[in-house]
Amino acid sequence: MVPTVEWRDGAVRLLDQSRLPEHVEFLDCRDYHAVAHAIRELKVRGAPAIGVTAAMGVALGAQTAAATSLDAFRQAVLKICDELAATRPTAVNLFWAIDRMKRMLAADAPTVNALKQRLMTESQRILEEDIALNKAMGRHGAGLIGDGATVLTHCNAGALATAGYGTALGVIRAAWEQGKKIRVVADETRPVLQGARLTAWELMQDGIPVTLITDNMAGSLMRAGQIQLCIVGADRIAANGDVANKIGTYSVAVLARAHQIPFYVAAPWSTIDLSTPSGDRIPIEQRATSEVTALHGGPRIAPAGVAVFNPAFDVTPAELITAIITERGTFKPHELKSAAPR
Repeated sequence: MVPTVEWRDGAVRLLDQSRLPEHVEFLDCRDYHAVAHAIRELKVRGAPAIGVTAAMGVALGAQTAAATSLDAFRQAVLKICDELAATRPTAVNLFWAIDRMKRMLAADAPTVNALKQRLMTESQRILEEDIALNKAMGRHGAGLIGDGATVLTHCNAGALATAGYGTALGVIRAAWEQGKKIRVVADETRPVLQGARLTAWELMQDGIPVTLITDNMAGSLMRAGQIQLCIVGADRIAANGDVANKIGTYSVAVLARAHQIPFYVAAPWSTIDLSTPSGDRIPIEQRATSEVTALHGGPRIAPAGVAVFNPAFDVTPAELITAIITERGTFKPHELKSAAPR
């Protein structure tokens, strides 16, 4: 799989996901402002990938900070953290990764250069851990997919949305690697078309059978018995098990419940926000009207001046979720609090 994010020649190199599937291009971010811009403009997207990229952005900014005293250096890096934290409000992995970098920043260090190196090392550790936990998540979830099953997924929660391997697609990928003859149905995922542009492309790269459908076809396929289960990712999971994910996820969950089809969420433990009691308290990002009035930057498909509502995410209530797959195991939504590390 093409790396989503990596260190390369002193820069944070990102696969530019806004250019897929037509072009496989990379961005070399040489300062933290460029990293922040890439996150904000969906050059990199997916909660785990955003977290890894933000950690690298902090480390990158630290390398060029001019402060020579430890106190001044820490203050400069905290400002970098603030700019990166302001890029997108919903994906909790962003704040989790930045908080982890802040803890490293606050640790005792003999010199500024030693602290710079620690931040760089920590960002690389976050990347490597993400790949490892995605593979663990895949092992836990693969048993939920029967041989010959057709799986519906929404948005992109694959290697592109992480440092590698994927969450929802990681579970699918693990089942495929076990030799199961499965098939994936990918919703196009309006308005930014992550399913059509990214999920379909990623699965085709791996040779996993995938069929693309428009978002309004899912119910018809379920009624016809052509879907056996649904697996999606998450951008934030509240303490009660409510899940914020790409807009349209709630509709898929309602359809799955109506047709008695299991609906699973795959996400790393870092996506679980126990400080947020329920989905009602999750901030929902509102994005540009142009994403709705045109298709992926193409010709206008709506009349000029029409009112547009464009939330990037919706919340699926815990009662619609069969189970949540994490690197620590699979849990019912109500089990998350008790399963949290002490």
